[in-house]
Amino acid sequence: MSGKTTKADLIDALSGKTGLQLKAIHQGIDVLFELIKEGLLAGKTIELRGFGTFEIRQRKGKLHARNPKTGKILSVEDHGVVFFRPGRDLKKEAWGILRDTKRKTRNERI
Repeated sequence: MSGKTTKADLIDALSGKTGLQLKAIHQGIDVLFELIKEGLLAGKTIELRGFGTFEIRQRKGKLHARNPKTGKILSVEDHGVVFFRPGRDLKKEAWGILRDTKRKTRNERI
């Protein structure tokens, strides 16, 4: 799986590893996402040990923001944004990915 992984890709991979039916996995993932969404909207922090933490953070508004598409100046109120903080294990495993990719690319050119 390189590039982008979709929900359908995850469902297929889970089905292959567990032997469960695609429909059951799809329903389970949909319920999981809905529970995460409901928890966040209720102001809760969602912690998935070994993976990471989802939370809502307050972002300050700006008096003079610019719409990048139209260039129009407008003001933006304070608002909430979903923030993901990777867990220690994920952070540690992801640490050298770009460095390793650059090294491979450099060696392929030589």
